[in-house]
Amino acid sequence: MKIAILTDIHANYRALEAVLDHVERWHPDQVFVAGDIVNRGPRSADCFHLIEQKRQNENWQVIRGNHEDYVLMAAEKKNYDTPRLREMYQIGIFTYQQLRDEIDTLRAMPERLSFDFNGSGEVRMLHASMIHNRDGIYPETTDEELAEKIAPAPRVFITGHTHRPLIRTLNGTLVVNAGSVGLPFDGDNRACYAQLTLQNGEWQAEIIRLEYDLQAALRDFETAGFAENGGPLADLVRLELQTGLSQLYPWMVRYRDPVLNGEISLEDAVREFLQQPIERPYW
Repeated sequence: MKIAILTDIHANYRALEAVLDHVERWHPDQVFVAGDIVNRGPRSADCFHLIEQKRQNENWQVIRGNHEDYVLMAAEKKNYDTPRLREMYQIGIFTYQQLRDEIDTLRAMPERLSFDFNGSGEVRMLHASMIHNRDGIYPETTDEELAEKIAPAPRVFITGHTHRPLIRTLNGTLVVNAGSVGLPFDGDNRACYAQLTLQNGEWQAEIIRLEYDLQAALRDFETAGFAENGGPLADLVRLELQTGLSQLYPWMVRYRDPVLNGEISLEDAVREFLQQPIERPYW
């Protein structure tokens, strides 16, 4: 039994193409997609439609992540009730405008899936953890924290969200964080996915890293309208793509409240952040 695990594509169609080419040559029995197909990138509609086609025609198993939820929030106009909030979440609004005809499909996506292949034990897939779809599993997560995040413990726990791949075993549970297809945050900007295999009753996993056309992905920021319509924070996403490190999170920690309180404009806050970056890496 061979399972390919994709997660956190984040509208990076070029990285998705490279991963799909590799997956098809590996010939898995099943493909899992652990959410965050869209948003925080330029080509949400293209990525979503490709994954949805695979789900319908090839029985890919797909769940939604917190960024699908953000698009649903944009559709319901949640968290955009002031001009400053609307500007800060312009990327989500841009994504919603690409996917406004797919809202019912997004809403119908499950938050978790569970399987048992040939009596091998439960294989469970969530976007982040059992606690919340934004409460992720990191390399530095302690055993005690990990036990809580996967409880009740299955045979295999498949996750994403953190954009930092890991393979770890705890009390007989194999935990696989497949990293990120389109926006890795472990300092390696190559596309990432995981291969899960069952052989002689034992599950094993491997993280796969792939080169792809990064320059074409960066050009998509312009040609898809993301740079123009995603607001100033699109510049931070561009830097994430180039560096393989999170930029939006440390920016939010430092500037979200000052911007919302009117102490600094969003544009100036991004410019200041880029000119005087805080200590890296920042997960």
